[in-house]
Amino acid sequence: MLRIGTACGSGLGSSFMVQMNIEAILKDLGVTGVTVEHYDLGGANPSEADIWIVGRDLEDSATHLGDVRILNSIIDMDELRELVTTICQEKGLI
Repeated sequence: MLRIGTACGSGLGSSFMVQMNIEAILKDLGVTGVTVEHYDLGGANPSEADIWIVGRDLEDSATHLGDVRILNSIIDMDELRELVTTICQEKGLI
């Protein structure tokens, strides 16, 4: 089971939006066995996810989380789809 975490400053708006978008992309790709949760960056713990996805603005603040992938734009669905597809390929899910 792959765990993907999204994080933003408050753990509410943007990280939840990215979580829902990731879930939609996974469904479109037919990928199962992945859980996605959103967190606030201050309370996020590296053990809560295998891979973290955050916006470029939080890149420096998220280094403690381990495997962090950066989005240049959290609202660019094409960028997110490419990232999620790459992660799924790396993990042998597609």
